[in-house]
Amino acid sequence: MADIALVVLISTFVLAGAIALIAIALRRRRKRRKARGNPNPAGDYAPRAKWGPTSGKLNFSSFVYLDADGDGTYGEADRPMAGIVVRLYDERGTFLASARSNAAGFANFPMSSKRRSAAIQRPGVYRFAVSVPPGWRASSANEDQPVRMLEAPGSMVGLAGEGLPKPVGLAPRRTVSGSTPAGTGATLSVMGKGQLLESRALPADAAFRFPLGIDADEIAIAGSGLDRRLRLSAYPVDLGLLSPGALAPDAALKAIGFDDITPRGLCKVPSGHAGLDWRNLNAMAHDHTANSEGYVNGNVSGAYIAYTSSGHPAEFGRAAPFGFHSVMLTAAWLTSEGEVALVESWLGEDLIARNEIVLSALAPVHYAPMLKAATRVRISTMRHWQAVLDDLVVAL
Repeated sequence: MADIALVVLISTFVLAGAIALIAIALRRRRKRRKARGNPNPAGDYAPRAKWGPTSGKLNFSSFVYLDADGDGTYGEADRPMAGIVVRLYDERGTFLASARSNAAGFANFPMSSKRRSAAIQRPGVYRFAVSVPPGWRASSANEDQPVRMLEAPGSMVGLAGEGLPKPVGLAPRRTVSGSTPAGTGATLSVMGKGQLLESRALPADAAFRFPLGIDADEIAIAGSGLDRRLRLSAYPVDLGLLSPGALAPDAALKAIGFDDITPRGLCKVPSGHAGLDWRNLNAMAHDHTANSEGYVNGNVSGAYIAYTSSGHPAEFGRAAPFGFHSVMLTAAWLTSEGEVALVESWLGEDLIARNEIVLSALAPVHYAPMLKAATRVRISTMRHWQAVLDDLVVAL
């Protein structure tokens, strides 16, 4: 009996193997036939006759953007955000999947009524929850949205939503930070539409960090020769160590971008660009490198940014003194969140400013030393990750 059982077992294995080989051969044959195409042109553009789900998948997407003007509506001033986590739950609250937004701002969840690997497979109510980064706010107030999925027998995947999730706007909570030299005292004033919103005394020889309200659009510092004014952006501001003799508010400023260097995706910044000499900085389209959140989120104008080549120290300058007003600085990758940039400025042989700036890949820091005269600026990172630059503002 044992011999008969062994023979049956071996026969079963042989039969299963033969069936598997036949299935593989048929599949290869179908692939070859599909690759050859159909020689009959009659059906090349024929209307679909049988409507029903295919075996394909369709992305159902949640869109996340940086709300630059803070109005809660996706508009021309705003930009897609990369690297934001969105989680998907079913109607019972069971976690199904998570995805990060791509360079276009879309967190994609595959949908199909036929594919088991799809995140969304059947009708029901699904919840899309955007993970708001610490220190940020959901300006659109819709970071958690339910969407009902319905049967759609004639659709590509057999399912359709009653609507897509509405765009989710995120805005960083703005702050102004810096430090004061010893033996000085000054006042920081915050304005909005020409009106004084608040004033704060800055103690001598101390670091400071204050929140900025949504309505704030300008700050001014007065006292002890530290006088300066700065128009605010959508991002946190770091003034560095305040020094006397800053650029005058009416100085003729020039914003240097990196969009006119090359039509290619990547190019080393050449000396002479915008009247300055450059070292170890590359100009790159913000979406040239996949999964590089900081290159996308650090791009505040045009389509190109500059970054420190291979994370090595980079410099710009010229023999004749120029004013170094400000620059947008971002960490290149979410995996380097919290990297620290060291920005050093010289006038001739004298080091006139040295500041450490904590970077994020989610949004730039508006570093604004407003130096009246410098000849060389060096940007390096503590752990040799790439730093992203955009909108360098100088007075030439």
